[in-house]
Amino acid sequence: MMATPAVTGLKHVKAKVCLVGDVAVGKTSLIRRFVQDEFDDRYIATVGTKVTKKTVEVEWRGAPAMLDMMVWDIMGEKGFRALLRDAYFEGSHGVIAVCDLTRKDTFYDLNNWVQMIRKQVGNVPIVFLGNKMDLLERRVVSEEELARMGTIHSASHFLASAKTGHGVNEAFQALADAIGHHGDA
Repeated sequence: MMATPAVTGLKHVKAKVCLVGDVAVGKTSLIRRFVQDEFDDRYIATVGTKVTKKTVEVEWRGAPAMLDMMVWDIMGEKGFRALLRDAYFEGSHGVIAVCDLTRKDTFYDLNNWVQMIRKQVGNVPIVFLGNKMDLLERRVVSEEELARMGTIHSASHFLASAKTGHGVNEAFQALADAIGHHGDA
C-alpha cells in the first residue's frame, strides 16, 4: 500500500474516546455513522462494550498528526453504569456526551454524566451532541440550552443526526482537535 505524501512521516497517535448518554439517545448509531457512514434504524441494545476505530487528521501538540480514535460504546442502562464505569472510562482521552433532542430528560441527565466523567478521568475534553435533529417537529431541547450546557462546562456543542449524518463528523472532529490541543495548556 502506497502512503500518500501528505501522510508520510506524520506522527501517529491513539486516543480512547467514550460516548455517554441515556438509553436510546443514539450512541451506537452515531458511532456507526462516523466510522462506517451508515445508519441502521433497528435498535440494537449494546451488550457490554464495543470498540471501533477511525483515523482522523489533527493538530497534535502544534504539528499535524494522524489520530486513531478508538471509540468505545457502552450500555446506557443505569444499572450497568456502576459495574462498567471504571473500566469503561479508564484511560479515556475525550468524551462525547449525547442527548436526544426529543427527550428533555436525556438532556438534564448530561450533568450527571459530566460529573461522573470528571470524577473518573478528570478534566478531559468533552463535546456535547444533541442527536435526532432530523425529528424537527418533536424537538424539545433547543440549541440555546445545549449551548448553555457547553458554556458551563467549557465544551463545544453540536446538533446532529445519526440518520442523515448531519453534524456527526464535525462533532467527532471537534473532539479529536480538542484532544490534540489538550496537552498544550
